[in-house]
This record gives sequence, C-alpha cells and structure tokens, in this order.
Amino acid sequence: MLSDIEISRAAKLKPIAEIAEQLGIKAEDIIPYGRTKAKVPLSYLNEEKIKNCNLILVTAITPNKAGVGKTVTSVATSLGLNHIGKKAAVALREPSLGPCFGMKGGAAGGGYSQVLPMEDINLHFTGDMHAITCANNMIAALLDNYQYQNRNTTDALNTIVWRRVLDVNDRSLRNVVTGLGGISNGIATETGFDITPASEIMALFCLANSVEDLQARIERVVLGHKRDKTPVTVKDLGIAESIVVLLREAILPNLVQTTENTPAFIHGGPFANIAHGCNSVIATKMAMSCNDYVVTESGFGSDLGAEKFLDIKCRMSGLRPKATIIVVTTSALKLHGGVHADDIKKPNLDAMIAGLPNLQRHIENMKNFGQSVVVSFNKFHFDTDEEVNHLTNWCKEQGVAFAINNGFAEGGKGAAELAQTVVDVIENNPSKDINFTYDDTDSLRSKIEKIATKIYRADGVSFGAGTLTKLKKFEEAGYGSFPICIAKTQYSFSDDPKKVNAPTGFNITIRDVVINAGAGFIVAVAGDIMRMPGLPKVPQAQHIKLVNGEIDGLS
Repeated sequence: MLSDIEISRAAKLKPIAEIAEQLGIKAEDIIPYGRTKAKVPLSYLNEEKIKNCNLILVTAITPNKAGVGKTVTSVATSLGLNHIGKKAAVALREPSLGPCFGMKGGAAGGGYSQVLPMEDINLHFTGDMHAITCANNMIAALLDNYQYQNRNTTDALNTIVWRRVLDVNDRSLRNVVTGLGGISNGIATETGFDITPASEIMALFCLANSVEDLQARIERVVLGHKRDKTPVTVKDLGIAESIVVLLREAILPNLVQTTENTPAFIHGGPFANIAHGCNSVIATKMAMSCNDYVVTESGFGSDLGAEKFLDIKCRMSGLRPKATIIVVTTSALKLHGGVHADDIKKPNLDAMIAGLPNLQRHIENMKNFGQSVVVSFNKFHFDTDEEVNHLTNWCKEQGVAFAINNGFAEGGKGAAELAQTVVDVIENNPSKDINFTYDDTDSLRSKIEKIATKIYRADGVSFGAGTLTKLKKFEEAGYGSFPICIAKTQYSFSDDPKKVNAPTGFNITIRDVVINAGAGFIVAVAGDIMRMPGLPKVPQAQHIKLVNGEIDGLS
C-alpha cells in the first residue's frame, strides 16, 4: 500500500481558484499563496447561511499515543458527504511544527483522506503560526522595554506573567533568565517559553469573530501586575493596534483541498490538552457560509476537546453542532482493556470488551450535552469480524448510530456509509441545544468542580496552595463569568495518564490557575501537564529529509 506522502504526491491538485469558485468565492478575491493555497477575505462570512448549515463535530474516545484517527475521520466524512451528493467541507486546525518533528510526524489526515498540499500544511503553510509567534514575542519585547524604561519609577511592573513562545518542542526553554550581561542588555528576569499552540495569542486568535474582536481581545491580555496588585494589559502599553498589524493576513482563513479536490479550511492550532483545541471560529464560520455541511474536529478525547468545543467555543460563538461523531478503534479499546501497547493490534475480543466502559463514558457525556452521537469505527486490517460484530451490536444496545469508516483506504467511497449515517441522524434526530456543563453565573471554583465531577467523573477537586485565592481575585477583577479551560493529560479521564479506561474513585488536583483575559477563559492546570513539550529519545526529525527535492518522513 502507498504511504501517506506517496498518496499525496500522486493526487492531482486543482488550482486553488477553482476550489474557491466551487464555494462561490471569486478568484480575484482570494489571496493566493502559490498555486494550491489561498486566504479568503472575511467579506464572505454570511451569518444567514451559517444558521442554515449543518455543523458536525468529530471527537474520540481517550486516545493511545498513536491516536485514533480523528483527522482522517473528519476529512473522510467530508469526502463521504460530497460522494453522496452533499455540498460539504472540512474545517481543521493547522499542525504544529513541534509535534511534527517530535512525537508523531505529520497531522494532515492519512491514506486517501488527506488535506493537501500535505507537506506545506505540516510545515510553514501560509505563515500563520509564525505570525502568532511573532505577535506574542513582540509583546514580550515591548513589555521588556517598558520595564527597562520605567525601571526606576512606580510605573514598573512588580510581577510579569507574559512568557515567550516558540513552535518547537524544547524542554530547555521552559525556564530561562533573560537580560543577563549588565543593565545595557535589559533587566535580569526569570521567565520561560511555551509552545506557540499554548499561547494566549493563539487562543484568542481562534476565538475572535472579526478583526475588531481580535483587537479587543489583544487589548485585554494581562501582562503582569504593579506593586498595588492592579493588572497591566496590552491596552495599557498602547501597543494592541501594532500587534493586530502583525496578524492582519493571518486572521484570514486558509483554503486548501482534499485528496478528492473538495474544499478544506485549515486555520489556527491550539492544543486541546493545554488550550481549547479547536480551529478558529472564523474558519468554521467561513466554511459554513459556503456549504450545506461542515465537519470540524476537536482535539484528543471528548473529555478535553469536545468539552472545550461546546463549553467554550460554542458558548462564545453561538455555533451549535447538529451531530457529534465519536471515533473508536479496537486498538484503543484494547489498551483501555488492559493490553500492553505493544500488543493492541493482536486479536483480543475480551480485552476490547473490557475497554468499552471508556467509549460508554464518552457517549454518555456527549448525550448529556444534548448531542446526537454517531460512533465511527476506523477499521484496520488486523481487526477481526468477531470484534467488529460485537462492537456493532454493542452500539445498537447503547442506542447510538454506528458506521464503519473506510475512508483511509478508499476515500469518499469508503466513508459513504458514515456520511449517510450522519445525514440520517441530522435529518431525523438532530442534536438539541447545548446543555452546558456549568452556567456563566457559577463561581469559578464551581465551574472547575462541575467539569471534574460531570465530565471526568472525579469524586472531587483538590486545589493547590494559593489557587483558591487566585480564583477569588479573578472574580473580584470581573472575570467571574469566564468559562474554564482545564489543562490536563489527554490519556486519561483523570489527571494521571496511567489511569486508563473509565477510572473512578479519584480526585482532580488543580495546581495552578491562570487568567487568559484576552481569550476570555480561565486556565486550570491539572496534574503535571507541560505547556512546552519535550522531545522523545528518537524524535521524528531523525526521519525527515529532502530527497531529490521532495520531503520524506512527514507521514
């Protein structure tokens, strides 16, 4: 079988202007980045069409380290919808360079369900990730200069919370000291780097509804505090407009195509384990402005990505999915059923059955949100008929729709069953309005506790030293209505990655809380989650190379 990269190279891509014209976007209006990529002006956003579009959310069970194929399923579903005669597009996040060169290589789908040009999307694409990195670090530089110029005055900040970012996995930069070498080089300051997808600029960028909203969000970003504890924001420094200038083209959604020349919007890339894990509101709405069906993805399992998609992105944007797909594989179920990771591809019906409580909890959570659920089974060559039949019957017993997705091997044709199942659910039993996990008026502490007990099924929450005091101060400062973004491991419902399946009898430990005033949410950090990943012993970078002008190793 051909590799992902061989399939992508064999695909005959159409000029991006032709893809735009399929959507009713004039060729002269797009901003092309070469022959196969373009940005779309915000003038094509159409709220009336958005209201009438069918939005489909793709999430998953708790993944193993290889993932469960959410992006493949998202792309395949859009291909399948087009295959059965629907006008559909997919809206996805942009991959981060850090993981591409670190743990997993490329992240643009796979097999015959890819977004293309795969190499460009996985690398520098249209430069959005770099623009966000630059905007974040420009704020840091301007803040350092403000501190330097006001070092002997009462205007200087007493504490700084703003950090630099880089789209590279680099554990050595988690904690650093800047300004060494004497006062001419600045003021010596303990600080550090996060990875770009974890930055607040990325978070607010993906939640902004317009350029004006983008600027308002940037203005609200808290950089630090003065000696009297009053917060200092980007607006206080008078630099918000200059930061918007850096993002003036980045904010426009990116249009590309799939392996079957159907439209795809790739824009924004926050991680779901440390941020809200969804592509930009603007890109989702742009896709919905031009199509009857739009498939979008949230990161990792539904306890992370889907919860944040619904409780944060939908709460802020007014978006409402008509159906939710939960992706499952036998290998992930077997991992939750107690099989070692090295053996999860071997036939083992008993282990698969033992792992079903994990899937059941994800289904229950999505139903509690009011979502109509479709379980999408990503079938692999090692899956036995006995395993597939048992899973099919089990889903029927749970009262949820079930479909086998062969989009990886067959593209739209292989995803036609899944697409038709989703259409049937939307037409006959669409999702209800969202039953949010918490109310805006709940206290910040209560919001955290409701996520932990309702979604994770924890017994309760343990708050680290000073966290409750911080939450009280956030409320006193006017941030009490903000939603919560919990940063935790993606490998468990708990904050311990070793507690797989559907654990019970545990507490969630919140060791820190951070205000993201620009993004409009509170980050609650659970367990030992890192905002700057490290690299594995054998990073994917060792396999990425240029051969005869073509890139190998990204798939």
